[in-house]
Amino acid sequence: MRKIFLFIVVGLSFGMMNAQDIHDALRYSQTNVNGTARFRAMGGAFTALGGDLSAISINPASSVVFNNNQAGFTLSNYNVKNESDYFGVSAKRNENTFDVNQAGVVFVFRNYDQESDWKKFSLAVNYDNLSNFNHKTRSQGSNPNNSIGDYFVSQANGKPLNMLQVPGNYSPERWYEHLGGYLDGFQLQTAFLGYHTYLVEADNNNANNVGYYSNIPNGIYHQANYITETGYNGKVAFNFATQYTERFHFGLNLNAHVVNYTKMNAFREYNSSPVNNAVGEIVRDVYYETDLYTYGTGFSLQLGGIVKVTDDLRLGFSYESPTWYRLNDEVTQYISVLREEDYENPNGNLVEGYFYSPSIQVFPEYKLQTPSKYTFGGAYVFGNKGLISVDYSIKDYSSTKLRPDNGDFYQEQNDLMIDVLDVASELRVGAEAKIKQWSLRAGYNYEQSPYKNGRTIGDLQQYSAGFGYNFGATKLDLAYSRSSREYNQSLFSAGLTDAPKIDMTTNNVFLTLLFEF
Repeated sequence: MRKIFLFIVVGLSFGMMNAQDIHDALRYSQTNVNGTARFRAMGGAFTALGGDLSAISINPASSVVFNNNQAGFTLSNYNVKNESDYFGVSAKRNENTFDVNQAGVVFVFRNYDQESDWKKFSLAVNYDNLSNFNHKTRSQGSNPNNSIGDYFVSQANGKPLNMLQVPGNYSPERWYEHLGGYLDGFQLQTAFLGYHTYLVEADNNNANNVGYYSNIPNGIYHQANYITETGYNGKVAFNFATQYTERFHFGLNLNAHVVNYTKMNAFREYNSSPVNNAVGEIVRDVYYETDLYTYGTGFSLQLGGIVKVTDDLRLGFSYESPTWYRLNDEVTQYISVLREEDYENPNGNLVEGYFYSPSIQVFPEYKLQTPSKYTFGGAYVFGNKGLISVDYSIKDYSSTKLRPDNGDFYQEQNDLMIDVLDVASELRVGAEAKIKQWSLRAGYNYEQSPYKNGRTIGDLQQYSAGFGYNFGATKLDLAYSRSSREYNQSLFSAGLTDAPKIDMTTNNVFLTLLFEF
Protein backbone atom coordinates (compact mmCIF):
# COMPACT_ATOMS: atom_id res chain seq x y z
CA MET A 1 0.00 0.00 0.00
CA ARG A 2 1.43 3.37 -0.98
CA LYS A 3 0.81 6.36 1.32
CA ILE A 4 1.55 9.95 0.35
CA PHE A 5 1.70 13.03 2.55
CA LEU A 6 0.93 16.18 0.58
CA PHE A 7 1.33 19.59 2.20
CA ILE A 8 0.18 22.95 0.89
CA VAL A 9 0.93 26.29 2.51
CA VAL A 10 -0.33 29.27 0.55
CA GLY A 11 -1.01 32.98 0.81
CA LEU A 12 -4.46 33.79 -0.48
CA SER A 13 -4.54 36.24 -3.38
CA PHE A 14 -7.79 38.13 -3.15
CA GLY A 15 -8.36 40.10 -6.32
CA MET A 16 -12.18 40.06 -6.38
CA MET A 17 -12.73 37.30 -3.85
CA ASN A 18 -15.82 37.23 -1.67
CA ALA A 19 -14.68 36.05 1.78
CA GLN A 20 -16.46 38.60 3.98
CA ASP A 21 -19.87 37.39 5.04
CA ILE A 22 -22.66 37.88 7.56
CA HIS A 23 -20.52 36.60 10.45
CA ASP A 24 -17.81 39.18 9.77
CA ALA A 25 -20.38 41.97 9.47
CA LEU A 26 -22.00 41.07 12.81
CA ARG A 27 -18.65 40.86 14.57
CA TYR A 28 -18.23 44.64 14.28
CA SER A 29 -21.94 45.51 14.56
CA GLN A 30 -22.37 44.00 18.02
CA THR A 31 -20.79 45.68 21.04
CA ASN A 32 -20.44 44.83 24.72
CA VAL A 33 -21.47 46.83 27.80
CA ASN A 34 -17.92 47.88 28.62
CA GLY A 35 -16.57 50.97 30.35
CA THR A 36 -15.84 52.25 33.83
CA ALA A 37 -16.48 50.05 36.85
CA ARG A 38 -19.47 52.19 37.90
CA PHE A 39 -20.92 52.01 34.38
CA ARG A 40 -20.50 48.22 34.27
CA ALA A 41 -21.81 47.64 37.79
CA MET A 42 -25.04 49.47 36.90
CA GLY A 43 -25.58 47.57 33.66
CA GLY A 44 -24.71 50.56 31.45
CA ALA A 45 -28.05 52.27 32.24
CA PHE A 46 -26.77 55.85 32.02
CA THR A 47 -28.67 57.50 29.14
CA ALA A 48 -30.69 59.74 31.49
CA LEU A 49 -27.99 60.03 34.18
CA GLY A 50 -24.73 61.14 32.61
CA GLY A 51 -21.91 62.15 34.89
CA ASP A 52 -19.73 59.14 33.99
CA LEU A 53 -16.90 58.94 31.48
CA SER A 54 -18.28 55.84 29.78
CA ALA A 55 -21.81 57.31 29.78
CA ILE A 56 -20.41 59.73 27.18
CA SER A 57 -20.20 56.77 24.80
CA ILE A 58 -23.97 56.20 24.89
CA ASN A 59 -25.25 59.77 25.39
CA PRO A 60 -23.00 62.73 24.46
CA ALA A 61 -24.95 65.02 26.81
CA SER A 62 -23.46 63.06 29.74
CA SER A 63 -20.27 65.11 29.96
CA VAL A 64 -21.97 68.42 30.84
CA VAL A 65 -23.61 66.78 33.89
CA PHE A 66 -20.18 66.76 35.58
CA ASN A 67 -19.61 69.55 38.10
CA ASN A 68 -15.82 69.36 37.97
CA ASN A 69 -13.08 68.31 35.61
CA GLN A 70 -12.39 64.60 35.80
CA ALA A 71 -9.91 62.07 34.42
CA GLY A 72 -9.82 58.31 34.87
CA PHE A 73 -8.91 54.93 33.52
CA THR A 74 -10.14 51.37 33.95
CA LEU A 75 -8.30 48.07 34.17
CA SER A 76 -10.24 44.91 33.34
CA ASN A 77 -9.87 41.18 33.62
CA TYR A 78 -11.79 39.33 30.91
CA ASN A 79 -12.49 35.63 31.35
CA VAL A 80 -14.55 33.67 28.84
CA LYS A 81 -15.48 30.01 28.96
CA ASN A 82 -16.86 28.29 25.86
CA GLU A 83 -18.46 24.86 26.17
CA SER A 84 -19.45 23.17 22.92
CA ASP A 85 -21.77 20.29 22.13
CA TYR A 86 -21.06 18.55 18.82
CA PHE A 87 -22.89 15.27 18.14
CA GLY A 88 -23.21 14.66 21.87
CA VAL A 89 -19.56 15.30 22.72
CA SER A 90 -18.76 18.15 25.11
CA ALA A 91 -15.55 20.19 24.96
CA LYS A 92 -14.40 23.27 26.88
CA ARG A 93 -11.86 26.05 26.43
CA ASN A 94 -11.08 29.05 28.63
CA GLU A 95 -9.36 32.35 27.90
CA ASN A 96 -8.24 34.96 30.44
CA THR A 97 -6.85 38.40 29.54
CA PHE A 98 -6.07 41.75 31.16
CA ASP A 99 -6.66 45.06 29.42
CA VAL A 100 -6.92 48.84 29.81
CA ASN A 101 -10.61 48.89 29.08
CA GLN A 102 -11.27 52.64 29.32
CA ALA A 103 -9.46 55.96 29.63
CA GLY A 104 -10.77 59.50 29.37
CA VAL A 105 -10.88 63.10 30.53
CA VAL A 106 -13.60 65.76 30.69
CA PHE A 107 -13.24 69.54 31.11
CA VAL A 108 -16.16 71.59 32.40
CA PHE A 109 -16.42 75.35 31.70
CA ARG A 110 -18.98 77.43 33.61
CA ASN A 111 -20.60 80.58 32.29
CA TYR A 112 -20.47 83.20 35.05
CA ASP A 113 -22.82 85.54 33.22
CA GLN A 114 -25.91 85.38 35.45
CA GLU A 115 -28.14 86.74 32.68
CA SER A 116 -27.36 83.95 30.23
CA ASP A 117 -29.45 80.77 30.01
CA TRP A 118 -26.41 78.82 28.75
CA LYS A 119 -24.97 77.71 32.07
CA LYS A 120 -21.91 75.71 31.06
CA PHE A 121 -20.30 73.60 28.37
CA SER A 122 -17.89 70.68 28.38
CA LEU A 123 -15.21 69.09 26.23
CA ALA A 124 -14.20 65.46 26.66
CA VAL A 125 -12.18 62.68 25.10
CA ASN A 126 -12.92 59.09 26.10
CA TYR A 127 -11.76 55.68 24.89
CA ASP A 128 -13.86 52.55 25.41
CA ASN A 129 -13.11 49.02 24.29
CA LEU A 130 -16.46 48.18 22.65
CA SER A 131 -15.60 44.51 22.08
CA ASN A 132 -12.92 42.21 23.43
CA PHE A 133 -12.44 39.42 20.89
CA ASN A 134 -10.09 37.28 23.01
CA HIS A 135 -11.55 33.82 23.35
CA LYS A 136 -11.12 30.21 22.28
CA THR A 137 -13.47 27.39 21.29
CA ARG A 138 -12.95 23.67 20.77
CA SER A 139 -15.52 21.33 19.23
CA GLN A 140 -15.12 17.63 18.57
CA GLY A 141 -17.31 14.67 17.77
CA SER A 142 -18.12 11.91 15.29
CA ASN A 143 -20.18 13.13 12.36
CA PRO A 144 -22.27 10.42 10.65
CA ASN A 145 -23.41 12.64 7.80
CA ASN A 146 -21.01 15.22 6.42
CA SER A 147 -17.30 15.43 5.71
CA ILE A 148 -14.87 18.23 4.97
CA GLY A 149 -14.70 16.66 1.52
CA ASP A 150 -18.30 17.83 1.01
CA TYR A 151 -17.17 21.42 1.58
CA PHE A 152 -14.43 21.22 -1.04
CA VAL A 153 -16.80 19.50 -3.50
CA SER A 154 -19.29 22.34 -3.02
CA GLN A 155 -16.56 24.82 -3.91
CA ALA A 156 -15.45 22.82 -6.96
CA ASN A 157 -18.82 21.94 -8.51
CA GLY A 158 -19.58 24.10 -11.51
CA LYS A 159 -15.93 24.99 -12.10
CA PRO A 160 -14.39 23.74 -15.40
CA LEU A 161 -11.65 21.19 -14.82
CA ASN A 162 -9.18 23.15 -16.95
CA MET A 163 -9.48 26.04 -14.45
CA LEU A 164 -8.18 23.80 -11.66
CA GLN A 165 -5.34 22.29 -13.70
CA VAL A 166 -2.09 24.25 -13.89
CA PRO A 167 -1.21 25.42 -17.44
CA GLY A 168 2.29 24.63 -18.66
CA ASN A 169 3.42 28.26 -18.57
CA TYR A 170 2.40 28.73 -14.91
CA SER A 171 3.79 27.49 -11.62
CA PRO A 172 1.18 26.15 -9.15
CA GLU A 173 1.74 29.20 -6.97
CA ARG A 174 1.23 31.67 -9.83
CA TRP A 175 -1.86 29.87 -11.12
CA TYR A 176 -3.35 29.73 -7.63
CA GLU A 177 -2.92 33.49 -7.23
CA HIS A 178 -4.17 34.06 -10.77
CA LEU A 179 -7.48 32.38 -9.89
CA GLY A 180 -8.11 35.03 -7.26
CA GLY A 181 -8.67 37.60 -9.99
CA TYR A 182 -11.93 36.02 -11.13
CA LEU A 183 -15.34 37.08 -9.85
CA ASP A 184 -15.66 33.75 -7.99
CA GLY A 185 -11.97 33.70 -7.13
CA PHE A 186 -12.42 32.55 -3.54
CA GLN A 187 -14.29 29.42 -4.58
CA LEU A 188 -11.84 28.79 -7.43
CA GLN A 189 -8.87 28.91 -5.09
CA THR A 190 -10.55 26.67 -2.54
CA ALA A 191 -11.49 24.22 -5.29
CA PHE A 192 -7.88 24.33 -6.48
CA LEU A 193 -6.68 23.32 -3.00
CA GLY A 194 -9.14 20.43 -2.83
CA TYR A 195 -8.27 19.18 -6.30
CA HIS A 196 -4.50 19.30 -5.84
CA THR A 197 -4.60 17.56 -2.45
CA TYR A 198 -6.80 14.76 -3.90
CA LEU A 199 -9.69 15.68 -1.62
CA VAL A 200 -11.90 16.03 -4.70
CA GLU A 201 -11.77 14.25 -8.04
CA ALA A 202 -13.30 15.16 -11.39
CA ASP A 203 -15.94 12.67 -12.51
CA ASN A 204 -14.28 12.64 -15.96
CA ASN A 205 -11.17 14.08 -17.60
CA ASN A 206 -12.96 16.42 -20.00
CA ALA A 207 -11.57 19.95 -19.70
CA ASN A 208 -15.10 21.34 -19.56
CA ASN A 209 -16.15 18.96 -16.80
CA VAL A 210 -17.96 20.72 -13.96
CA GLY A 211 -18.81 17.75 -11.70
CA TYR A 212 -16.68 16.44 -8.83
CA TYR A 213 -16.83 13.90 -6.02
CA SER A 214 -15.02 13.41 -2.72
CA ASN A 215 -12.18 10.93 -2.25
CA ILE A 216 -13.07 10.54 1.43
CA PRO A 217 -14.93 7.21 1.89
CA ASN A 218 -18.40 7.09 3.39
CA GLY A 219 -18.54 6.29 7.07
CA ILE A 220 -18.13 8.01 10.40
CA TYR A 221 -16.10 11.22 10.26
CA HIS A 222 -14.13 11.96 13.44
CA GLN A 223 -13.82 15.74 13.52
CA ALA A 224 -12.29 18.42 15.74
CA ASN A 225 -12.36 22.17 15.27
CA TYR A 226 -10.23 24.72 17.16
CA ILE A 227 -10.73 28.49 17.00
CA THR A 228 -8.50 31.08 18.65
CA GLU A 229 -9.51 34.74 18.39
CA THR A 230 -7.76 37.86 19.66
CA GLY A 231 -8.18 41.60 19.24
CA TYR A 232 -10.47 44.49 20.02
CA ASN A 233 -12.92 47.02 18.60
CA GLY A 234 -12.15 50.37 20.20
CA LYS A 235 -13.89 53.75 20.05
CA VAL A 236 -12.49 57.20 20.85
CA ALA A 237 -15.25 59.77 21.42
CA PHE A 238 -14.45 63.45 20.88
CA ASN A 239 -17.24 65.15 22.79
CA PHE A 240 -18.86 68.55 23.10
CA ALA A 241 -21.89 69.26 25.33
CA THR A 242 -23.74 72.23 26.72
CA GLN A 243 -26.36 72.99 29.41
CA TYR A 244 -29.34 75.29 28.78
CA THR A 245 -31.06 76.59 31.91
CA GLU A 246 -31.07 74.12 34.77
CA ARG A 247 -33.01 71.43 32.92
CA PHE A 248 -31.69 70.82 29.41
CA HIS A 249 -28.41 69.15 28.40
CA PHE A 250 -27.31 68.57 24.80
CA GLY A 251 -24.25 66.82 23.38
CA LEU A 252 -22.42 65.70 20.25
CA ASN A 253 -19.82 62.96 19.75
CA LEU A 254 -17.52 62.51 16.78
CA ASN A 255 -16.19 58.97 17.11
CA ALA A 256 -13.08 57.33 15.70
CA HIS A 257 -13.13 53.52 15.64
CA VAL A 258 -10.17 51.14 15.46
CA VAL A 259 -10.44 47.41 14.64
CA ASN A 260 -7.71 44.85 15.17
CA TYR A 261 -8.75 41.21 14.93
CA THR A 262 -7.07 37.85 14.34
CA LYS A 263 -8.62 34.41 14.01
CA MET A 264 -6.95 31.02 13.69
CA ASN A 265 -9.31 28.21 12.67
CA ALA A 266 -7.86 24.68 12.67
CA PHE A 267 -9.99 21.72 11.53
CA ARG A 268 -9.02 18.04 11.70
CA GLU A 269 -10.90 15.04 10.27
CA TYR A 270 -10.01 11.36 10.37
CA ASN A 271 -11.83 8.49 8.69
CA SER A 272 -11.00 4.80 9.13
CA SER A 273 -14.03 3.29 7.40
CA PRO A 274 -13.42 0.29 5.12
CA VAL A 275 -13.41 0.91 1.39
CA ASN A 276 -15.29 -1.37 -0.99
CA ASN A 277 -15.00 -1.43 -4.77
CA ALA A 278 -12.81 1.69 -4.86
CA VAL A 279 -9.96 2.51 -7.22
CA GLY A 280 -7.32 5.24 -6.88
CA GLU A 281 -6.92 7.84 -4.14
CA ILE A 282 -8.44 7.31 -0.70
CA VAL A 283 -8.15 10.23 1.72
CA ARG A 284 -7.92 9.24 5.37
CA ASP A 285 -6.72 12.27 7.33
CA VAL A 286 -7.15 16.01 6.67
CA TYR A 287 -5.81 19.01 8.57
CA TYR A 288 -7.06 22.37 7.29
CA GLU A 289 -6.11 25.71 8.84
CA THR A 290 -7.06 29.27 7.93
CA ASP A 291 -5.62 32.40 9.54
CA LEU A 292 -7.39 35.75 9.24
CA TYR A 293 -6.11 39.19 10.20
CA THR A 294 -8.52 42.13 9.92
CA TYR A 295 -7.59 45.73 10.61
CA GLY A 296 -9.09 49.10 9.82
CA THR A 297 -10.74 52.26 11.03
CA GLY A 298 -14.24 53.70 11.19
CA PHE A 299 -16.24 56.83 11.90
CA SER A 300 -19.59 57.51 13.56
CA LEU A 301 -21.40 60.35 15.27
CA GLN A 302 -23.85 60.60 18.16
CA LEU A 303 -26.42 63.15 19.31
CA GLY A 304 -28.05 63.14 22.72
CA GLY A 305 -30.00 65.03 25.32
CA ILE A 306 -30.94 64.86 28.99
CA VAL A 307 -33.93 66.65 30.51
CA LYS A 308 -34.44 67.21 34.24
CA VAL A 309 -38.23 66.98 34.36
CA THR A 310 -38.10 67.61 38.10
CA ASP A 311 -35.21 67.76 40.52
CA ASP A 312 -35.49 63.99 40.88
CA LEU A 313 -36.81 62.68 37.55
CA ARG A 314 -34.62 62.69 34.44
CA LEU A 315 -35.23 61.55 30.86
CA GLY A 316 -32.61 60.91 28.21
CA PHE A 317 -32.39 60.19 24.50
CA SER A 318 -29.51 59.44 22.16
CA TYR A 319 -29.03 58.61 18.51
CA GLU A 320 -25.96 56.75 17.25
CA SER A 321 -25.36 56.83 13.51
CA PRO A 322 -24.14 53.82 11.58
CA THR A 323 -20.42 53.23 11.88
CA TRP A 324 -18.73 53.44 8.51
CA TYR A 325 -15.71 51.13 8.55
CA ARG A 326 -12.91 50.77 6.02
CA LEU A 327 -11.37 47.34 6.59
CA ASN A 328 -8.61 45.16 5.21
CA ASP A 329 -8.22 41.39 5.44
CA GLU A 330 -5.11 39.23 5.23
CA VAL A 331 -5.57 35.48 5.03
CA THR A 332 -3.36 32.42 4.79
CA GLN A 333 -4.31 28.75 4.43
CA TYR A 334 -2.56 25.52 5.31
CA ILE A 335 -3.76 22.06 4.37
CA SER A 336 -2.22 18.61 4.82
CA VAL A 337 -3.75 15.37 3.59
CA LEU A 338 -2.84 11.76 4.32
CA ARG A 339 -4.04 9.56 1.46
CA GLU A 340 -3.68 6.07 0.14
CA GLU A 341 -2.68 6.03 -3.50
CA ASP A 342 -3.82 2.88 -5.34
CA TYR A 343 -4.61 1.14 -2.06
CA GLU A 344 -4.75 -2.27 -3.81
CA ASN A 345 -0.96 -2.15 -4.23
CA PRO A 346 0.58 -3.16 -0.87
CA ASN A 347 4.21 -2.52 -1.93
CA GLY A 348 4.14 1.22 -2.60
CA ASN A 349 6.70 3.66 -1.24
CA LEU A 350 6.15 6.64 1.05
CA VAL A 351 6.18 9.84 -0.98
CA GLU A 352 6.10 13.43 0.21
CA GLY A 353 5.22 16.53 -1.85
CA TYR A 354 5.30 20.23 -1.01
CA PHE A 355 3.67 23.29 -2.49
CA TYR A 356 4.64 26.54 -0.79
CA SER A 357 4.15 30.29 -1.30
CA PRO A 358 5.53 32.50 1.47
CA SER A 359 3.61 35.68 0.58
CA ILE A 360 0.49 36.84 2.41
CA GLN A 361 -1.99 38.49 0.08
CA VAL A 362 -4.50 41.12 1.09
CA PHE A 363 -8.12 41.86 0.26
CA PRO A 364 -8.72 45.16 -1.44
CA GLU A 365 -10.07 47.56 1.14
CA TYR A 366 -13.79 47.08 1.66
CA LYS A 367 -16.47 49.03 3.52
CA LEU A 368 -18.86 47.95 6.23
CA GLN A 369 -21.84 49.96 7.45
CA THR A 370 -23.22 48.87 10.82
CA PRO A 371 -26.77 49.66 12.02
CA SER A 372 -27.77 52.91 13.69
CA LYS A 373 -29.03 52.79 17.27
CA TYR A 374 -31.72 54.66 19.24
CA THR A 375 -31.66 54.71 23.05
CA PHE A 376 -34.26 56.03 25.50
CA GLY A 377 -33.63 56.34 29.23
CA GLY A 378 -35.28 57.35 32.46
CA ALA A 379 -33.83 57.78 35.94
CA TYR A 380 -35.06 58.73 39.37
CA VAL A 381 -32.63 60.20 41.88
CA PHE A 382 -33.39 59.92 45.59
CA GLY A 383 -31.47 63.01 46.67
CA ASN A 384 -28.04 61.98 47.93
CA LYS A 385 -29.23 58.51 48.97
CA GLY A 386 -29.20 56.73 45.62
CA LEU A 387 -30.89 56.28 42.26
CA ILE A 388 -32.47 53.84 39.83
CA SER A 389 -32.09 54.02 36.06
CA VAL A 390 -33.53 52.20 33.03
CA ASP A 391 -32.41 52.26 29.37
CA TYR A 392 -34.07 50.79 26.29
CA SER A 393 -32.29 50.56 22.90
CA ILE A 394 -33.31 49.36 19.45
CA LYS A 395 -31.04 48.40 16.58
CA ASP A 396 -32.00 47.08 13.14
CA TYR A 397 -29.30 44.54 12.24
CA SER A 398 -30.90 43.84 8.86
CA SER A 399 -29.66 47.28 7.74
CA THR A 400 -26.03 46.11 8.03
CA LYS A 401 -24.32 46.44 4.66
CA LEU A 402 -21.06 45.45 3.04
CA ARG A 403 -20.06 48.17 0.61
CA PRO A 404 -16.93 47.31 -1.40
CA ASP A 405 -15.58 49.67 -4.00
CA ASN A 406 -16.44 47.22 -6.79
CA GLY A 407 -20.16 47.95 -6.58
CA ASP A 408 -22.76 45.21 -6.23
CA PHE A 409 -20.43 42.25 -5.69
CA TYR A 410 -21.59 41.82 -2.07
CA GLN A 411 -25.28 42.16 -2.87
CA GLU A 412 -25.86 38.47 -2.12
CA GLN A 413 -24.62 38.88 1.45
CA ASN A 414 -26.58 42.10 1.90
CA ASP A 415 -29.76 40.37 0.71
CA LEU A 416 -29.03 37.51 3.11
CA MET A 417 -28.71 39.91 6.04
CA ILE A 418 -32.07 41.46 5.15
CA ASP A 419 -33.62 37.98 5.12
CA VAL A 420 -32.17 36.51 8.33
CA LEU A 421 -31.35 39.47 10.61
CA ASP A 422 -33.89 41.39 12.64
CA VAL A 423 -34.55 44.44 14.81
CA ALA A 424 -33.14 43.72 18.27
CA SER A 425 -33.86 45.53 21.50
CA GLU A 426 -31.74 45.90 24.60
CA LEU A 427 -32.84 46.57 28.19
CA ARG A 428 -30.45 47.92 30.82
CA VAL A 429 -31.34 48.47 34.47
CA GLY A 430 -29.10 49.93 37.14
CA ALA A 431 -29.33 51.02 40.77
CA GLU A 432 -27.02 52.74 43.23
CA ALA A 433 -27.24 53.29 46.98
CA LYS A 434 -24.97 55.73 48.82
CA ILE A 435 -23.84 55.28 52.42
CA LYS A 436 -21.50 58.14 53.41
CA GLN A 437 -18.39 57.71 51.23
CA TRP A 438 -19.49 54.29 49.98
CA SER A 439 -21.59 53.49 46.92
CA LEU A 440 -23.24 50.09 46.38
CA ARG A 441 -24.35 49.19 42.83
CA ALA A 442 -26.15 46.51 40.86
CA GLY A 443 -27.31 46.09 37.28
CA TYR A 444 -28.98 43.88 34.70
CA ASN A 445 -28.63 43.80 30.93
CA TYR A 446 -30.76 41.86 28.42
CA GLU A 447 -30.03 41.90 24.68
CA GLN A 448 -32.11 40.17 22.02
CA SER A 449 -30.64 37.99 19.31
CA PRO A 450 -29.85 39.81 16.04
CA TYR A 451 -31.23 36.78 14.13
CA LYS A 452 -34.87 36.22 13.32
CA ASN A 453 -34.57 32.54 14.29
CA GLY A 454 -33.10 33.45 17.69
CA ARG A 455 -30.78 30.41 17.55
CA THR A 456 -27.78 31.22 15.35
CA ILE A 457 -26.92 33.73 18.06
CA GLY A 458 -29.13 33.58 21.15
CA ASP A 459 -30.24 36.26 23.59
CA LEU A 460 -27.71 37.66 26.04
CA GLN A 461 -28.26 38.10 29.76
CA GLN A 462 -25.83 39.86 32.06
CA TYR A 463 -25.82 40.50 35.81
CA SER A 464 -23.47 42.91 37.50
CA ALA A 465 -22.62 44.39 40.89
CA GLY A 466 -19.98 46.60 42.43
CA PHE A 467 -19.02 49.28 44.91
CA GLY A 468 -17.07 52.50 45.07
CA TYR A 469 -15.34 54.67 47.65
CA ASN A 470 -15.05 58.45 47.48
CA PHE A 471 -11.79 59.78 48.92
CA GLY A 472 -12.70 63.34 47.94
CA ALA A 473 -10.72 64.33 44.87
CA THR A 474 -10.07 60.66 44.11
CA LYS A 475 -12.54 57.82 43.61
CA LEU A 476 -11.98 54.09 43.40
CA ASP A 477 -14.61 51.77 41.89
CA LEU A 478 -14.77 47.99 41.51
CA ALA A 479 -17.28 45.93 39.50
CA TYR A 480 -18.01 42.33 38.57
CA SER A 481 -20.25 41.15 35.74
CA ARG A 482 -21.33 37.75 34.49
CA SER A 483 -23.01 37.14 31.15
CA SER A 484 -24.18 34.11 29.20
CA ARG A 485 -25.17 33.50 25.59
CA GLU A 486 -25.65 30.48 23.34
CA TYR A 487 -24.87 30.37 19.65
CA ASN A 488 -24.38 27.89 16.81
CA GLN A 489 -20.92 27.99 15.28
CA SER A 490 -21.08 26.82 11.66
CA LEU A 491 -17.92 24.98 10.65
CA PHE A 492 -18.09 25.86 6.95
CA SER A 493 -20.36 27.90 4.69
CA ALA A 494 -21.38 24.95 2.47
CA GLY A 495 -21.13 21.17 2.37
CA LEU A 496 -20.06 20.68 5.99
CA THR A 497 -22.58 23.03 7.61
CA ASP A 498 -23.07 21.14 10.88
CA ALA A 499 -22.92 23.68 13.71
CA PRO A 500 -21.65 22.90 17.20
CA LYS A 501 -23.79 24.51 19.90
CA ILE A 502 -21.64 26.86 22.00
CA ASP A 503 -22.54 27.97 25.51
CA MET A 504 -20.43 31.07 26.23
CA THR A 505 -20.04 32.43 29.75
CA THR A 506 -18.00 35.52 30.59
CA ASN A 507 -16.81 36.69 34.00
CA ASN A 508 -15.33 40.19 34.08
CA VAL A 509 -13.76 42.34 36.79
CA PHE A 510 -13.23 46.10 36.40
CA LEU A 511 -11.21 48.52 38.52
CA THR A 512 -11.49 52.27 37.88
CA LEU A 513 -9.43 55.10 39.34
CA LEU A 514 -10.86 58.63 38.95
CA PHE A 515 -9.36 62.06 39.69
CA GLU A 516 -11.25 65.35 40.00
CA PHE A 517 -9.37 68.58 39.40
